[in-house]
Amino acid sequence: MDFRYWDANAFLGWLAGESDKVEMCRPVIHAAEGGKVTLITSALTIAEVLWIKGGPKIGPEQAKRVESFFRHQWIVIREVDRFIAEAARRLVWEENVKPKDAIHVATALAQDVPIDQLDTFDGPLIKLSRKLGDPPLLIGMPNLPARLPFEDDPT
Repeated sequence: MDFRYWDANAFLGWLAGESDKVEMCRPVIHAAEGGKVTLITSALTIAEVLWIKGGPKIGPEQAKRVESFFRHQWIVIREVDRFIAEAARRLVWEENVKPKDAIHVATALAQDVPIDQLDTFDGPLIKLSRKLGDPPLLIGMPNLPARLPFEDDPT
């Protein structure tokens, strides 16, 4: 099982059908639907995904679609509690991470399962790949191949 943390912009790219993002998200979503990947995200994502600064806005006419999407069993929502908020605060002060990004990174680092990658389209966040956490967190764009190696035909 692959565990990926999804930043809000990955969800928004998929839900809004952003052409520059949807093709990278598709293999991850398909793997999740097939039980090969679990997506983990912060409860912050549920609100943040509706309108990320500088991006498209998902309006209330799509409420049912968005609400039902986040109820998939392969999406795990993690609460923002005091522990996460304080860890995020340290990331802001010590690593100069933007506050919302810090919530996402802190949430990814606090999981009881190893996170294979934090998927994001945020360039400054990607530059922090393998620089945060112990073990260091891999941060990058969604990058699963269309077919995973374990899905290859044995013929």
